Amino acid sequence: MPESNFKDGLFIYGASGHAKVIIDAVIKEGKHRIVGIIDDDPRLWKDEFCGYPVIGGENVLKDEMYRGSRLILAIGDNAARKKLWEAIKELGYELACAVHPSAQIGRNVFIGVGTAIMANTAINSGTKIGENAIVNTGATVDHDCLIGEFTHISPGAHLAGNVEIGGLSHIGIGASIVQGVKIGKGVIIGAGAAVICDISDNVTAVGVPAKVIKKHGDLT
Repeated sequence: MPESNFKDGLFIYGASGHAKVIIDAVIKEGKHRIVGIIDDDPRLWKDEFCGYPVIGGENVLKDEMYRGSRLILAIGDNAARKKLWEAIKELGYELACAVHPSAQIGRNVFIGVGTAIMANTAINSGTKIGENAIVNTGATVDHDCLIGEFTHISPGAHLAGNVEIGGLSHIGIGASIVQGVKIGKGVIIGAGAAVICDISDNVTAVGVPAKVIKKHGDLT
């Protein structure tokens, strides 16, 4: 591919199932031109993923021929996504967002750079989402929520109004969080949990109603 074709194009970093969903959202949104895939597994290099060439791993971003391209980090694990961005952000690449056209985005919603908003989501007025977050398939986020950077709201999770989610937290598939609850940084909420009270930093909470079952290391 000629060097000029990379300029103002978009690279997807990661060749995984999560990347497939992001690629689909990018194509259907129609705002960006995908020019290639980056993945750190050398077995994938010079192959194709979803019809796009896998050009190499992290080191290729140091090549001048790729400067001027944008990136989306298609890494579902929050801590891994943050670690990767910290490793490459000084290279000067601009992050792009992926917003599936079926997503319903209210007025006065702020979406941080690098964030992926998947199909059939709803994000209501006054909500703010930090950079490199994920709001996954069919999740709903009601009015005036605050979602920290590098968070992951899993498919089918539901946040009522005025909910706060700290950075690097993971809200499991099908979980529900009642209005006004504050969830700390680095929290894991289990699948199907019902969160009815505040949750402190760096813990895992599961069940109906959700209860803290363990503390873990600082993910932030």
